[in-house]
Amino acid sequence: MKDPFIIGVISYLIGNFSSSYILGKVFRKTDIRGYGSGNAGATNALRVFGKKIALIAFIFDILKGVLAVYIGGQMMGYTGELIAGIFVVLGHNWPIVLKFKGGKGIATSLGVIVSLHWPTAIVCIIIGLLIITKTRYVSLGSIVAAALVPLIGSLMKRPFNKGFFITTLILAALAIFRHRSNIKRLIKGKEFKLGQKIE
Repeated sequence: MKDPFIIGVISYLIGNFSSSYILGKVFRKTDIRGYGSGNAGATNALRVFGKKIALIAFIFDILKGVLAVYIGGQMMGYTGELIAGIFVVLGHNWPIVLKFKGGKGIATSLGVIVSLHWPTAIVCIIIGLLIITKTRYVSLGSIVAAALVPLIGSLMKRPFNKGFFITTLILAALAIFRHRSNIKRLIKGKEFKLGQKIE
């Protein structure tokens, strides 16, 4: 079956599976969007619910990206993988089932990049972790790593693939856009650090 629209819809709906929201409701009877930064993602889950729930949410969010890319590939080859990669992140960031109030797409984007070209993902993960370890700012590490994916991918993935470059560029743009409030706080020196509790 070669239908980009169907791939987009399926991937978007997969992205709608909000791990942090579901785990919070099941185990803490709490809507994560009402606490911390208000973001339905793994980083806020760490602040609000602790390490165990955050880790599970992070893994599930990665797997969403992997699953969507796999399905897209089965339906339409490499082009299907690229389409799926974009739409699963859109579904995570703006899930219709949660009134378009989702996460910031880093873990899901990671799952997508791992599936498309794992060496690029590994390099960007290392860069992101180094920044987070040095600064304690998860947002800064996430933003820089996401922004570098198109460049690093273009250097490492040979031969150069225009579709991969455009897809990762879109994912980077989405990540930066979703982190715009973090960027403002970083500039003002008021960003939340790793492990910091916020109400």
